[in-house]
Amino acid sequence: MKSDTRVLSIDIGAVGAVAVLTGDGDLVAVHDMPVLLDGPSGRRAVNGPLLAEIVANSHASRAFVEFVGARPKEGPVGAFAFGRSRGVVEGVCAALGLPVTFMTPPQWKRIVEIKPGKEGAKDAARAKAIARWPSHASKFARVKDDGRAEAALIGLAGLLKEAVK
Repeated sequence: MKSDTRVLSIDIGAVGAVAVLTGDGDLVAVHDMPVLLDGPSGRRAVNGPLLAEIVANSHASRAFVEFVGARPKEGPVGAFAFGRSRGVVEGVCAALGLPVTFMTPPQWKRIVEIKPGKEGAKDAARAKAIARWPSHASKFARVKDDGRAEAALIGLAGLLKEAVK
């Protein structure tokens, strides 16, 4: 891909994020997932119009999105909220004509060399993002910036995977 090409990458969920990268893997922007407290029981939920604005303004030609499903021991409300997030992301991308490639967490983490498992994975993602994009280190500085780091790394993994093809 060329450096003037833009790709979008998304870590799905209410604490996820949206990143914009060039086709060469340079970080252009990273946004926290736009959420409002209007989900079931007042839970955080991804807001479609706010997400659509970010996606449209990215001028991306495609998207890499984390493929997620219901998690073990998750209650029905949580599973529904997670599924709703995925639906909003897919719907926004489809409405804007943006092709989506899904990547499972083990798949994208293997490509960017983050060890499997949950222990330390969030900090590892932040450390990897800071090392890859040191001029944007402040965007990944806080513990709660793990979604930003993961979103950016999902996009990088997608680009690396396609470069091998």
